[in-house]
Amino acid sequence: MSLDRRQMLTTVGGGFGGIAMAHMLASDGIAGSSESRMANGIQHHPAKVKRVIQLFMTGGASPMDLYDYKPELARLHGQMLGPKDKPEGFTAPAGAIMKSPFTFSQHGQSGRWVSELFPEQAKLVDEMAFLMAMTTKTNVHGPGTFMMNSGFLLPGFPCLGAWVSYALGNITDNLPTFIVLPDPKGLPYNQKACFSSGFLPVVHQGTVIPVNSTSPQIADLVANPKFPFAKRSDSSESFALLNRLNQRHAVLRPDDSMLAARMASYELAAKMQLSAPEAFDIASEPEHVHKSYGIDVPATEDFGRRCLLAARLVERGTRFVQVWSGPQGATANWDNHGNIQTELPPMAVSVDRPIAALLRDLKSRGLAEDTLVIWTTEFGRTPFAQGSLGRDHNGGSFVSWLWGAGVKPGIAYGKSDDWGYQAVENKTYCYDLHATILHLLGIDHERLTVRQNGIDRRLTDVHGHVVHEILE
Repeated sequence: MSLDRRQMLTTVGGGFGGIAMAHMLASDGIAGSSESRMANGIQHHPAKVKRVIQLFMTGGASPMDLYDYKPELARLHGQMLGPKDKPEGFTAPAGAIMKSPFTFSQHGQSGRWVSELFPEQAKLVDEMAFLMAMTTKTNVHGPGTFMMNSGFLLPGFPCLGAWVSYALGNITDNLPTFIVLPDPKGLPYNQKACFSSGFLPVVHQGTVIPVNSTSPQIADLVANPKFPFAKRSDSSESFALLNRLNQRHAVLRPDDSMLAARMASYELAAKMQLSAPEAFDIASEPEHVHKSYGIDVPATEDFGRRCLLAARLVERGTRFVQVWSGPQGATANWDNHGNIQTELPPMAVSVDRPIAALLRDLKSRGLAEDTLVIWTTEFGRTPFAQGSLGRDHNGGSFVSWLWGAGVKPGIAYGKSDDWGYQAVENKTYCYDLHATILHLLGIDHERLTVRQNGIDRRLTDVHGHVVHEILE
């Protein structure tokens, strides 16, 4: 017999709370360790941002072909002016200076130069704040991706989403606090380590949701029909027993982060059986919304679907959503070694319309007042050709932008050199970007610390400053 929502909650409500005791133990003072707490409610000043969507372009999006117009490259095109020896992280010796094969034009009141590859985002530049002199410590994908997500070149450190979850906790208790929407073609460099909670409690790691169908579903959220005995109406005694066992186990092991996370995930899964089907039902959106995201067009269907889902998730209370473009590897991402003319346009087309639609949609849903959107990548690309038409890795300079609550619209901060090779004015590292994001969330990045192996660790390590120049 099927149960309605009220009957279901009445029948197994006690079980939902009992499956995961971590939060209740913490609030009751039974589990004394701070690591047993689900969140810390850390807030150092009034927040302007409540939720975040991070758009990550895997592979190293080329700044001088997208957002960083460099006319000097046209004048010097074909000249051998690059380094004589192959720099660390380059996959080949530097070739000749190569101009962008794409046309740039100015847009908006701000006069921001944008490539022809981003015609839809170009219409919204007056709403964005650009970091034009982003730089990093590496020319290698794995460490670069780690650095842009966790602030460190090595694995084992919590990513931005995990820190936000740890500090602020959830907005709603029936959806994950930190959700990752990877590219269906594959995970990014470092795989799931990019979404890790590191030394923070495991409950704060990203929940990875594959989205590769017209109606995204979470695997194993409900019992398989081939197991007819697995009925919720028959499970109250099992829930009660599991409740008692979990209580006993948790009291004896208050510092077991994995246990707390496992119990919390069971409780969340039970609640998501009610909330997730509606949240993930993008088919319920009107046809004009689907068209605005390009879900009706093969080139934009995938990324558009995930951007629409990101909007629905933050609307329903998910605090941090990552949307990834491109998997790790040599193809189907932003790592354009072979031919920038043929490899970059399809990637740009796949995200341009969906991103513009996302920003407009967040506004229409009334979410722009407390939502932040970030566009970034792990590093840039060389102004020198690799082979004849490709571009190599370059950590010297790349571009990121922010949009939404607390962001000063239509501004650019920092500058790269005339070739787009190195950041030369107002350099911005991941530490500065992360400090700025935390600031908008009401968090002082220097005070958000966790003691680990005798060190007070933080997302920004021992670096970083808030880029107030791009904030209102």
